[in-house]
Amino acid sequence: MLLALLFAAVLLAVWGLLIEPRWVAAREVAVPVSGWQGPARLKVAVASDWHIAHEFRHVMTIARAEGIVEAINAAAPDVVLLPGDFIHGRGEDGTTPEQIAAVLGRLRAPHGVYAVLGNHDWWTDGPRFTRALRAAGIRVLLNEAVPLPGTAVWVVGVGDRMSGHSDPRRAVRGLPPGAQALVLMHDPASALDLPALPGLVVAAHTHGGQVRVPFLGSVVAPHGWPKDKTRGWVEVGGRPIYITSGLGVSIYPVRINVRPEWVMFTVSGVEQKTATRRP
Repeated sequence: MLLALLFAAVLLAVWGLLIEPRWVAAREVAVPVSGWQGPARLKVAVASDWHIAHEFRHVMTIARAEGIVEAINAAAPDVVLLPGDFIHGRGEDGTTPEQIAAVLGRLRAPHGVYAVLGNHDWWTDGPRFTRALRAAGIRVLLNEAVPLPGTAVWVVGVGDRMSGHSDPRRAVRGLPPGAQALVLMHDPASALDLPALPGLVVAAHTHGGQVRVPFLGSVVAPHGWPKDKTRGWVEVGGRPIYITSGLGVSIYPVRINVRPEWVMFTVSGVEQKTATRRP
């Protein structure tokens, strides 16, 4: 019995440390929006919490990030949203904002690539990250809204809450009445202060808890966030938002029952019978 338990523990360690953290899921999620004013079947790719580093033990190396960028481009998104935490730790292994921007700057979408910074990006050097990403052609938003080129839709970027940059009400201040939007934020807690806004709202930061126990849910959640609201569609502030489990790892390099992911949302009107209902 002891030998069997030891063998099972070794298998679980191999799975959680080496296999699942690198087993990236490319998910497809349909989002019906009543009276959708944007392009029919708008494809919105969301990829967050990359936590890029040079060392293999931190999971998301530059080479792996390049492969994910290629996969996203191959899926031909109309717009790309990047909800922050691009660097692992604070770049202690020598990874720089410029190196990361060079990789993410290869993302391609006809309506543009948009980003907000996460807490790790701010802790490293928020202004430097902003400059590097913008130089690579990525629109970095800080509590502001910009029109999605050629459409009636807006992109709203909310600043990171943990580092003290979140101001959702300021972010939507310039929107015209009745505007529909694609909203991205790093910390889902920012949605608690977000005014009602039709469209798609996405957040990150939780990594899905990184480890989920069947029937019990996430083992941990960041900074008091509910353990039963760490990934997928959840209600926050009375509205549905999607929390992505992200691509990398943080604190401990383990994932069990929480695959890393990037998500392709297809936003369209509710009249399309093929639309997937949100829980």
